[in-house]
Amino acid sequence: MLHQSLTISGAATNTDTIFSFNPCLAPRITPPSPPPTTLSFFFSMNHSTKQNPLLSSSSSLKHTTPVFAPQASRVTHETSPSKDDVPVHGLSEVIVGVLGGGQLGRMLCQAASQMAIKVMVLDPLENCPASALSYHHMVGSFDDSATVREFAKRCDVLTVEIEHVDVATMEMLEQQGVDCQPNASTIRIIQDKYLQKVHFSRHAIPLPEFMQIDDLEGAKRAGELFRYPLMIKSKRLAYDGRGNAVAHSEEELSSAVAGFDCGLYVEKWAPFVKELAVIVARGRDNSILCYPVVETIHKENICHIVKAPANVSWDIRKHATDVAYKAVSSLEGAGILLNEVAPRPHNSGHHTIESCYTSQFEQHLRAVVGLPLGEPSMKTPAAVMVSLVLF
Repeated sequence: MLHQSLTISGAATNTDTIFSFNPCLAPRITPPSPPPTTLSFFFSMNHSTKQNPLLSSSSSLKHTTPVFAPQASRVTHETSPSKDDVPVHGLSEVIVGVLGGGQLGRMLCQAASQMAIKVMVLDPLENCPASALSYHHMVGSFDDSATVREFAKRCDVLTVEIEHVDVATMEMLEQQGVDCQPNASTIRIIQDKYLQKVHFSRHAIPLPEFMQIDDLEGAKRAGELFRYPLMIKSKRLAYDGRGNAVAHSEEELSSAVAGFDCGLYVEKWAPFVKELAVIVARGRDNSILCYPVVETIHKENICHIVKAPANVSWDIRKHATDVAYKAVSSLEGAGILLNEVAPRPHNSGHHTIESCYTSQFEQHLRAVVGLPLGEPSMKTPAAVMVSLVLF
């Protein structure tokens, strides 16, 4: 799944990606179709053109347009099995390998336990959050080529809970036939925020103006072109406010660019009134589903509060969803995607565990193993998530 964020004139739209699962042997409960006007802008991108031979299902979801459903459905769902609701066989034999064993990996393990899917994690910490719930925890670095290659031998499909992985090794593994979701090409683009901007600009995704800089003189030229304040960002290894700096004048440039060693680029300042996020899920059959647009409120550059659905006009919801859908369509692989895009579940989607028919974690697993995508609409009228990290 992929998560993306972006800014709209007068309002910001930020997109960050997740799934929830019911036991796979239980009959499928199909919630009512969301209204045609419902849209969502956090996108998770889980997709692949290859089908997994271990999985089979008589039902399929082939959506060609995004779906937005902010309100809970109030229809009693049929629970008796029909001829189309057959159990999925073979999931208990599927091993999903996850590079990273943090909190997102732990939540993937929780969802997988309800789906009879085995999740192995690769993480350097012996007591990482996902360790206790995983089928197996291999202690090692997800940025070490030999370790990742050995880990991949034990998995049926390889995915990530963090994008800062050894993408060159993933590319090599794909050439050897290893099933990587999302594709290594997508992770390579997402790892470098400047490459993200170049990629999305080539696909007509609305972005603030930007340019690469190599040194302080380049930053000064950007300041003359874009004026101040000026947003300075590290190309790689930047998240939760790390690797970002704001220069309000030319005098602040030297301190703003100091200490970055992963390459820099600058963005023209984009004033906004709200930051929005859309989770978008992409399946192996290229079906794409969007979760309801949410508003994210940041504190100390960390996602602090998420309000679902976002209190914005229908037009803004539709625009946010359309942009997220288009951005995910330009990338390769299955999973959840986001203005800076994240090829994985995201903090802005944790509320989906309780508030949506399919959590972002279940959805990510559905996407990477080749199951039909689950219903993303909300089953509650509204939801609020508060992060306790900053308390």
